Amino acid sequence: MPGALDGLLVADFSRVLAGPYATMLLADLGATVVKVERPGAGDDTRAWGPPYAADGQSTYFQSVNRNKLSVALDLKDPGDLGIAEALAGACDVLVENYRPGQLARLGLGFDEVSARNPGVIYCSISGFGSGQGSELPGYDLLVQAMGGLMSITGTEEPTKAGVALVDVLAGLHATVGILAALNHRASTGQGQHLEVTLLGSLQSALVNQISSVLGSGMVPRFLGNAHPSISPYEVFETADRPLVLAVGNDAQFRRLAEVIGDAGLADDPRFCTNAQRVAHRDELVARINELLSAHAADAWQEAITAAGVPCGPINDIAQGIDLATSLGLEPVVTIDDPRRAAPQRHAANPVRYSRTPVEYRTAPPDVDEDRIAVLALLESAAAGVHRGAGS
Repeated sequence: MPGALDGLLVADFSRVLAGPYATMLLADLGATVVKVERPGAGDDTRAWGPPYAADGQSTYFQSVNRNKLSVALDLKDPGDLGIAEALAGACDVLVENYRPGQLARLGLGFDEVSARNPGVIYCSISGFGSGQGSELPGYDLLVQAMGGLMSITGTEEPTKAGVALVDVLAGLHATVGILAALNHRASTGQGQHLEVTLLGSLQSALVNQISSVLGSGMVPRFLGNAHPSISPYEVFETADRPLVLAVGNDAQFRRLAEVIGDAGLADDPRFCTNAQRVAHRDELVARINELLSAHAADAWQEAITAAGVPCGPINDIAQGIDLATSLGLEPVVTIDDPRRAAPQRHAANPVRYSRTPVEYRTAPPDVDEDRIAVLALLESAAAGVHRGAGS
């Protein structure tokens, strides 16, 4: 069954995480994605390890490069540059995260590409934009620090998220932007240039925290696992291991108080409303920890969940996969690619389609593995066989 983006040709001039994540999502939906890499070394993440998979590939690289074709091009070589120009001229979507202005100096900027391919959706991803921030390196950790995320994450000192979250957010924003631009092109025939920054993606994703600054002037600080506006909404200790409580309203708090053995908490003036619970967070947390120490986490989870109050243990990633599997969510897919000695296991695309399901066609490629196939694809595109941009 054809995917939702079947027939779409994507030129992927991106590397590391944000761009490759976006293009993998497009590939999952049926797009043909041609990944342009440096000859020899390829994408930077090919060297990021350990850990490595059984076939020697970096698991980091594998995480965002399935369903793609790889071609190695030296953009300073006239012949390889000609192939890159042909790809840019034939594609529907071009995604790049070079330093702003670098591709333009090679004749592959938006103005040059759109002159030959007016229907192209050209998506540029950078750390801090193409203006005054163009010289700042777009590294996730740098943006987490400079954009404010680390100032609200941690307990005794600023702490980064445990995954390159800003890169992922930028990749998601890029994907949404590309799909919107494709919809616009479908009705007008017009391509356009999209610019996505890591900094802007982070600030959009700060949601209530950035709204606190803009709406009230209150600058949030890190609270560890606590929530700035809700309580109890954090990690608590039980007789054996930590448990998360996520109490979202007064009715839930009343039920929690009853289950853990102190129904009077819900009528205590310090705790009877959410605003009061936030104001007296320390006293409330101390009392809940005292009550929860009587039993183990699993027993509390069963009782508290039965009362309709959100709670759960802190799982590691493997336990999280087991949970999703037990719930029938099918979080892991196996790609049985005949080019590989053994099947590969990947995190599944989280969207389920009733008519155009996600496909897992190929494992992440080796550097330049698909050069012959890519050249054949470009020959077909030149002959008008491929649907082509703007048609």
